Amino acid sequence: MRGPIAPPQVPLAASRADVFADLVQDSVERLERRWPQLAEIDFLVLEVPRLDGSGPWSDEAVPLGGTIPAREGRRARVVVYRRPVEIRTKGRDERAALVHEIVVEQVAELLGLTPETVDPRYGED
Repeated sequence: MRGPIAPPQVPLAASRADVFADLVQDSVERLERRWPQLAEIDFLVLEVPRLDGSGPWSDEAVPLGGTIPAREGRRARVVVYRRPVEIRTKGRDERAALVHEIVVEQVAELLGLTPETVDPRYGED
């Protein structure tokens, strides 16, 4: 008797992008318990930040995340850049901690608060 290795609802292997998106979603869900207004913010994962092409290469660090304020009927957005985060972390736990830090920092910026106000455990990892 032959059948599927795993039920259809269980992926055999989730892509790295899917796993990363889950880390961002887990972080957002942790914060939404305390900050229900986060339901009004879109959280996005992009591969890498775009270069604006406005001049020579800069010595600034590659951003790990960013914000786009709400305007003209569009919701505010928090962006987390997957590839720069993956390059800076070793393993899922370290990656999850860094993703959470990034999400907390970006939410704090949008709400005009300190990261410690958004998540009192900020920086403890």
